Amino acid sequence: MTATMRLREPREMLALIPHQIGFRPVESAVVVSLRPPRGRVGLVLRVDLSALADPRDGPQLARTLVGHLDRDGARSAVLVVYTADDPRGTPGHGSWAAVQHLREAAHPLGEVPAWAVTDRGYLSLDCAGECCPPGGRPLIELESTQIGARMVLAGSAVAERREDVATITPAGGEARRAVSRVRTRWSMAGASAAASGPAALERWRLDSVRAWRDQVASATVDPAARGSALGRVEAGLRDRRVRDAVLIALLPGTGGLPEALVRGSVPDPGVVAQMDEALGALYDPVRGVRPPERGAAVHTRVLEQVVAHGRAGEQAPACTLLAVLAWWAGAGVRADLLLERALRE
Repeated sequence: MTATMRLREPREMLALIPHQIGFRPVESAVVVSLRPPRGRVGLVLRVDLSALADPRDGPQLARTLVGHLDRDGARSAVLVVYTADDPRGTPGHGSWAAVQHLREAAHPLGEVPAWAVTDRGYLSLDCAGECCPPGGRPLIELESTQIGARMVLAGSAVAERREDVATITPAGGEARRAVSRVRTRWSMAGASAAASGPAALERWRLDSVRAWRDQVASATVDPAARGSALGRVEAGLRDRRVRDAVLIALLPGTGGLPEALVRGSVPDPGVVAQMDEALGALYDPVRGVRPPERGAAVHTRVLEQVVAHGRAGEQAPACTLLAVLAWWAGAGVRADLLLERALRE
């Protein structure tokens, strides 16, 4: 969801945070950047509560967080700690050290309000009045906010655990076997093409890119589209040049560049230059663009289907591309988890 958000009540902020990071924080500290004008929500950063509270490394971590806020254009900030119990009755609770470290580092931003969300309620750490009773106000109040309703209507979902943010459920046995048969045949065709010479290998690579295009076209028309042809995509992605071509196909306005990347024994230098130029849309701070919402959703869906139907333990190419899409969309936690999986596989 990319709409500008300005939150009028603290509970709206507390309701927003899980949607912004994708999961319900546990024993965490979350810092929210508020930009001009009128406190527009910017960067949302989560760290382990114990790390920010650490007497040796916590102050440096706090300065790092504030550096990110400064680059985000923050004019003020809010700190929210997520912990099991109300810290106010425990002077030695790690929340207090975390608050102190962050406030000292964020002195140029002025007073930083500190809130806590516990297993039973939410509260201001600076309040001892009746408005914040022991244990905090009931969490049910966070479920009835305007921002919560907006996020749900926009399709946002919150995972219960960080690990669940990048979960891809395997497809059923019969569907996976059908894809496996196609994958095996297409892998063998690729090996045969490589042995036959450059022209045959080029044709195989072009057909692999076409298989990707066909799957995207099918998923655009029918979000539930599956098919054993996913096996061709899976096998093709194991070839580095096909994988790079699919990466470029994720970007808007690249036309026939993906196909050009797989022509010839080695990529043409002019084509490589075009690829570098196209990648600017992904990472260049000046030329970068937001991912096209519909296109990115379709690409994500197809790659998830490749992983769901593919051979377990061999999904590094698809997981890497999924991580790129997640990072591009600002879903840092999901990107990190997908890269961790890619490295394992």
